[in-house]
Order: sequence, then structure tokens, then C-alpha cells
Amino acid sequence: GCILDGKLYPFGEIARTENCFRCSCSQDAMRCCSLFHTPTGYDKENCKVIFNKKSCDYDVVQKSDPSKECFVYSRV
Repeated sequence: GCILDGKLYPFGEIARTENCFRCSCSQDAMRCCSLFHTPTGYDKENCKVIFNKKSCDYDVVQKSDPSKECFVYSRV
């Protein structure tokens, strides 16, 4: 298998790792890509970015009230 972040994964396709990556594990290498997109366009003065491990994505919330989401107009 392949080891990623100290955890052993079997050879083949891994739909979702603990840290929100999709990977392919072979005897030669382990190739991974992220399941999330990083917010780049939002109100940086009044909002902050937090990672949501349950949804494997970033939430952008108000600094003053993290229960309220902010509008995001671009992600990469």
C-alpha cells in the first residue's frame, strides 16, 4: 500500500482520504488531488476562511459571527 500522513492506504483508488484528497496508489507512486477549492474572492476584511472536514471544503464566514456565511465570488 501507500502511506499518507502516517496512514496506510491500499493499492488502487482511494475516493477520499482523511485530509480530503482523492488518490491513486500504485507500487510506483501515490498521486493525489484535492477535493476542495480554495476561496480567493471574498470580503477579506470582514470574513475569514475555515476548513470544513465534514464537507471537504472551505467555509467563508463572518469574523464577527462565524454562524453566518459570506458570499464567495471566486475559488481556485
